[in-house]
Amino acid sequence: MEFRDDDGPDPRWLLALIMSLGVVGGTIDLILDKPTSLLTGHVLFELTFVLLGLLTMAYLVRGWMTARTSLAEARRSEAERQGERDAWRVRAEESLRGLGEEVARQFEGWGLTPAERETALMLLKGFSLKQIAALSGRSERTVRQHAVAVYGKSGLAGRAELSGFFLGDLLLPAPAPRA
Repeated sequence: MEFRDDDGPDPRWLLALIMSLGVVGGTIDLILDKPTSLLTGHVLFELTFVLLGLLTMAYLVRGWMTARTSLAEARRSEAERQGERDAWRVRAEESLRGLGEEVARQFEGWGLTPAERETALMLLKGFSLKQIAALSGRSERTVRQHAVAVYGKSGLAGRAELSGFFLGDLLLPAPAPRA
């Protein structure tokens, strides 16, 4: 039996088993009844039941095949994206290391304390004050005070200006005009 990560056993297997038992049971019952005519209510009911079971099983199989194909495509795509991310990290590692060193240098130039530096870096990474508090083990009020100190010491008005100070020049260069 196949298990899914989220909900336990996959109920489609149970449904397929029930449908197959219904199809087999209905077929055996028809054979054992040895009907003299196919146009009786009992025979038509059992044939309908068997056909519905077969159609349901075909529907399930088609769904499983579609899901399997979709899952394989998603895994392939994820592997490609992971490869792209890994390649980008390798190419950008030196630049990012240099950027990190320059950010740290600027924090020192502003005279930020270690706690203020940590807060400023997490603000640059896009964390909320609540998230920074949880990650740093400080209260949200303390983190807010650190953020205010960062803005005061840097002469910046808030998070947007802090981000703009470091990241504003990181935009891709404009394409060269065509001749």
